[in-house]
Amino acid sequence: MKVLVVGAGGREHALVAQLAQSAAAPELYCAPGNDGIGLQARLLPIAAEDVATLYDFARRESIDLTVVGPEAPLTLGIVDAFQSAGLRIVGPSRAAAALEGSKVFAKQVMRRCGVPTAEAHLCATPGEARQAAARMRAPLVVKADGLAAGKGAIICQDRRQAEEAIRRMMEEREFGAAGERLLVEEFLEGEEASFIALVDGETIAPLAPSQDHKPIGDGDRGPNTGGMGAYAPAPIVTRALAEAAMRQVMQPVVRGMAAAGSPFRGILYAGLMIKEGALRVLEFNVRFGDPEAQVILPLLDGDLLEVLMATAEGRLHTLPLKQRAASAVCVVMASGGYPGAYEKGRAISGLDEAGKVEGVTIYHAGTRRQGAAWLTNGGRVLGVTAVAPTFAEARRRAYAAAHCISWEGAQYRTDIGAKAERAG
Repeated sequence: MKVLVVGAGGREHALVAQLAQSAAAPELYCAPGNDGIGLQARLLPIAAEDVATLYDFARRESIDLTVVGPEAPLTLGIVDAFQSAGLRIVGPSRAAAALEGSKVFAKQVMRRCGVPTAEAHLCATPGEARQAAARMRAPLVVKADGLAAGKGAIICQDRRQAEEAIRRMMEEREFGAAGERLLVEEFLEGEEASFIALVDGETIAPLAPSQDHKPIGDGDRGPNTGGMGAYAPAPIVTRALAEAAMRQVMQPVVRGMAAAGSPFRGILYAGLMIKEGALRVLEFNVRFGDPEAQVILPLLDGDLLEVLMATAEGRLHTLPLKQRAASAVCVVMASGGYPGAYEKGRAISGLDEAGKVEGVTIYHAGTRRQGAAWLTNGGRVLGVTAVAPTFAEARRRAYAAAHCISWEGAQYRTDIGAKAERAG
């Protein structure tokens, strides 16, 4: 059995690590991967967005299953290309991937399917966007339609800030083609959670709900990042809320996509805003989150390869999905200066000692190996993940391991999972 994972970060390391535990003992490949992933998979010098070369490799090597980590290759049509050659792949078609690739498309789908979400105006010109912002109460959110590396949503406290965001996106084209259309959207208050499920076109199998921590500093202070940590299962997503998410969000969207001729297969991620026991959808993603994957995948009670094969083959209904009765906490360790400018090549110490802490797995996101030494090679460097019977113990283990690891300028938050621990 040959399995290819596409991507290079902590999410992909979590996928590879979990797939390596399969009873099928698969031969694992990762493109392009990183040196930490290279401890468990053969690395391929192929960029995640290079769909043509990935397709050629998968055909030549008769890859049995491909799992796509990041969104870019999905929006470029990697699934369509692979399926045209009869290659199994987990992910949505290019048309279905527009749920993440186009904020306008996602909002239109939500409206059509009756999904609770923020009110928004769809704008094709700067003039339309300014008029929409003038009609809305601040704060409000200006969102670029296309992919913008996680930076395409700007919270605006007043009309002046909204006009500045519109100018940057539509006139200066700060985010390129992503800013050709905009959403001027109501600002939603509450607490965010990630609700992620496997979907095979019809069957929806939810995974453990999770919460990410975007700001760089404790107490959610400072600029946003790609994610400084996560925990699962998120206590705020009660059984009643999980059922509501399935009934009000996941099922209508999956049915609606099928009815529109673009059935959704792969990983469907709903970003929820929760307030006073009710939910509204902030956005959709069409892949595992990062670092959410690092806490969700270790809680899966079963063979991930078997589950993903069932997803690709449209038979999720034959495979009940079970979750471990445990808690998981991931602390992201980042380079000094991140999310701004940072230096690479800092020597990392303490990895062996950290790996000996009970229940801890260290996922590599931005590292490279030089002989026997490990060096930093990115903004987010490591995801230190602990699984334990309780959040208190998972936090203790994760931070015990993080304290073992050091390099010049290393930074991490000290409050990941504290909210879950307080919730009991």
